[in-house]
Amino acid sequence: MKSREGDFFVYIVQCRDGTFYTGYTQNLEERILLHNSGKGAKYLRGRLPVKLIYTKEYRYYKNALSAERRIKKLTREQKLNLIRVYAENNHEIAV
Repeated sequence: MKSREGDFFVYIVQCRDGTFYTGYTQNLEERILLHNSGKGAKYLRGRLPVKLIYTKEYRYYKNALSAERRIKKLTREQKLNLIRVYAENNHEIAV
């Protein structure tokens, strides 16, 4: 059974073709490696490699899952804005 408490991450990766994929995981580094190995989400298999461009940590599984669902419903422009704000707050270069 999946742990419901701990470290959960919601993330957005940018694919080689410029599209975004949103997911959640307990092990961010492992998940990105899995995606780039071609063994992750089917959506990504023809769009590799992916680059991590957004992440947010949650303590509870339910909160991470809710955040993932909210992000997936955003328009591309709204996702770009979210990524820009994240990059500014983390002193990174935005997409």
